Amino acid sequence: MCRISGIIDRTQEIASLRNEVETMSKTLRRGGPDDEGIYVNEEEKLVFGHRRLSLIDLSPLGHQPMSYQSSRFYITYNGELYNYKQLKEQLAALGHTFHTRSDTEVVLASFAQWGIKAFERFNGMFAFALWDNLNKKVYLVRDGSGIKPLYYSITNKRLVFASEVRAFKSIGVKEKDTNAEIYLMAYGHIPEPTTTLKGVSMLPKGSVLTFDANSGDWKINSYTHYSYLEKISDKETAKNLIRETFQLAIERHLISDAAIGVFLSGGLDSSIIASLANKQNKKGLNTLSIYFDEHEYSEKKYQDILINELSCNHSQFLLKEDDFRKYLPTIIEDMDLPSCDGINTWFISKFAKESGLKAVLSGIGGDEIFGGYPSFDRMKLLYFLNLSPKVLLRAGRFSTNKKARRLGYLTIDGSKGKYLFLRGQFIPNEIAKYLGANESEVWNILDSQPELPDINYLSTPNQASWLEMNLYMQNQLLRDADVMSMNHGIEIRVPFLDKEFLELSLQISSHLKYHGQHPKQLLIDTFKDIIPRQIWDRPKMGFSFPFKEWMMKNTFVKEQLNGNSRSSSHYYKFTEGKLHWSQLMTLLVAKEQSNA
Repeated sequence: MCRISGIIDRTQEIASLRNEVETMSKTLRRGGPDDEGIYVNEEEKLVFGHRRLSLIDLSPLGHQPMSYQSSRFYITYNGELYNYKQLKEQLAALGHTFHTRSDTEVVLASFAQWGIKAFERFNGMFAFALWDNLNKKVYLVRDGSGIKPLYYSITNKRLVFASEVRAFKSIGVKEKDTNAEIYLMAYGHIPEPTTTLKGVSMLPKGSVLTFDANSGDWKINSYTHYSYLEKISDKETAKNLIRETFQLAIERHLISDAAIGVFLSGGLDSSIIASLANKQNKKGLNTLSIYFDEHEYSEKKYQDILINELSCNHSQFLLKEDDFRKYLPTIIEDMDLPSCDGINTWFISKFAKESGLKAVLSGIGGDEIFGGYPSFDRMKLLYFLNLSPKVLLRAGRFSTNKKARRLGYLTIDGSKGKYLFLRGQFIPNEIAKYLGANESEVWNILDSQPELPDINYLSTPNQASWLEMNLYMQNQLLRDADVMSMNHGIEIRVPFLDKEFLELSLQISSHLKYHGQHPKQLLIDTFKDIIPRQIWDRPKMGFSFPFKEWMMKNTFVKEQLNGNSRSSSHYYKFTEGKLHWSQLMTLLVAKEQSNA
């Protein structure tokens, strides 16, 4: 796993371009602490930069940017291709020769053999830039689930790309997107493709951007997407397929030449991953977890139950309020794009680094695919609520209840309105008042972006799944996981989003997948023979911290918000229990971003 950057610009001197890319690469160094490299094409005015986090082929042969086929192709690659060994066998049979054990070389050989059709064959998480020196084209590519980020900017035939938005800032791209703060306050994150910088966008997942160096023309095409097919309706068939396919997914995700482990929260998803991984890891599985002195938040007793079942090397870390107080300013500074969450991932990644790990498996995706959130039940209300007159829905903004205030969001047609009703942070009149903006303008901005497809054809729970996967997981969980882990030189792998497993999961009928006494009942029924009952037969807690209590006493939070005329009233609402901690965190990161 790595960090990448690059520029192609025929109007600039190559020395200037090299300096810019070296500056970007230096900015991204924490995400690639093991090695750095640069490729310079003076004739084409192209420079690729790379920072390496070594996990597969730790030798110098894995150095990037990497060339292939007598230097026709060059790549700067961020990711892991979990099926690279199988692809390598196919390519060798077709006459390709390999000089490394890396998956990077397999990506190059695949493109040389199949062109952009190769990307459909990849099972992994990746974001890369590939240069074809014969056709004079750059290809920017992002994995089908959007696990790894890739940002780009194209102006006046100049292409700039990087793994993080901060890299653009380092070379003088400073103009802010004035809509970003509105999105942040509404969503608690900034939804793709918008970023905090004007003209800098996120490449859509499952897409390839083709940039013609000769003409400056460019286009974005989708090479893959996932669909809800509802083909599997027999429970025993579904259970057998889930078990078999997820076992293989875990096996693929454990591929590494460096130390790897599993985040063990004490919940169902991480317990399943740890149990399956433990069966496969002959050296003894590495697991790590966080617990608290505040027992109502700590899941230590559940972690201990599973640890006693496994033959693993486990590290538990007591996270105290003093740690939160000490590191909160650093955590906010480490955010590439603002988010109301991600603090938990920052700490667990820090502890993974201290444990000597390079990569860890996470349970992200389990809730979104199998129905682990309250939104799956709440979606049933939306049909009836949408029958209400718009004037009545918007009148909800006068309520003292947060959920009632969000009713107005249902007047935004389509997926955006549904998601903001379910998970929105602040409503438009609150946003307008805070930012000193016009409320109708806020409504228009939220209505216009992001552009989302109509999902009304899906079953009600599959609509919830789509929203959670494509908005909450995509823009918040995966983005936070990437940037927070890479700040510590750690790679987070997400086996629930394994290509084959995800394709299978989306074929299971809604009635079968979401039916049962417990959330994620189908997962429970599939794996309860290897998971202790105390793990799956208990109330869901989620991966949460004592944020409310800690923020209430935090001097940094008080100084940042209480002394600000715009946010002091919100701070007092929080101390009175009238504002959720995530809303206060949204205001805190918004303030830090506005000062950046």
